[in-house]
Amino acid sequence: MNVRDGLTKPIQNHNSHNKPKGLLASLSERLTKTRASIVGQVQSLVRRHPTFDSEFLDELEAILLQADVGVNTTGQLLSGLSQSLKESGQGKALSGEEVLARLKGEIVTHLGPPEPLAEAAEGPTVIMVVGVNGTGKTTTVGKLCYRFGKLGDQVILGATDTFRAAAIDQLEIWGKRAGARVIRHEEGADPAAVAYDACQAAKARGADYVILDTAGRLHTHVNLMRELEKIKRVVEREIPGAPHEVLLVLDSTSGQNGLSQATTFKEAVEVTGIVLTKLDGTAKGGVVLAIRDSLGIPVKLIGIGEGIEDLRDFNPREFADAIFHDPDRSGCPD
Repeated sequence: MNVRDGLTKPIQNHNSHNKPKGLLASLSERLTKTRASIVGQVQSLVRRHPTFDSEFLDELEAILLQADVGVNTTGQLLSGLSQSLKESGQGKALSGEEVLARLKGEIVTHLGPPEPLAEAAEGPTVIMVVGVNGTGKTTTVGKLCYRFGKLGDQVILGATDTFRAAAIDQLEIWGKRAGARVIRHEEGADPAAVAYDACQAAKARGADYVILDTAGRLHTHVNLMRELEKIKRVVEREIPGAPHEVLLVLDSTSGQNGLSQATTFKEAVEVTGIVLTKLDGTAKGGVVLAIRDSLGIPVKLIGIGEGIEDLRDFNPREFADAIFHDPDRSGCPD
């Protein structure tokens, strides 16, 4: 990859000195594997190769690619560091702390500002949750329902996964935990009919949110993707402006493989945001950057554990702070 002549805007010094240490340390602990795969390896590289030349950049490129940062984004990050070297003098030895601070600044810049979940100007906000099997889709729906309920919002859950009785039962359990009503039909019923009834119930009850749990499907199943389009048409007809969010749930442990899924779902139902689950269990958290760069779809929520409150808004700066956080302050920018 030729990144030696790349230019970028000046690096800004992002820090987290005003952030509650408890929250930062908690998030950092959940992202231990990603931190080790990026920060730990960069620190090791600095110790082994303190001169920042072409060889250093080649090794750094390999580290970022292994963390699933993505080819294009890796090139842009390295261009920024390369430009910094030109300004400071090729071959000049820099501290590991300085390199990490510059890399952190580049990551925050590439991710852009946080993008919160959309809300309807009036009436219920409709959220469709889509994805392949095994990504944590129904669990995400349940945690989202719990979160809204805790804020005092009334939520209607639509069990549009009518192919699996177990999925409907699981959603019922979540509904009881969060105090939400679940609209369900018999197994094998038309999913779009469930979506219609959920929208009607929300309007009749003055509910704040409708969350539709759709059936897991492979992105290559054309007929099932068309079914999503049908559900979307129904809610568009029943509630103006709906769906206000179409959230695609991706398993972060799948890394770059999730990007092809996202592309197909985006074409079928105009995905508005990504929910990236299982970030606590992967060293490939760099896929967050690849998603934003390759798809132009913001990551809006991240799953960092199995607890009911372990679904969090994605804030790029907090994410970078957590990855680069060092509780011992041993050369890692905080």
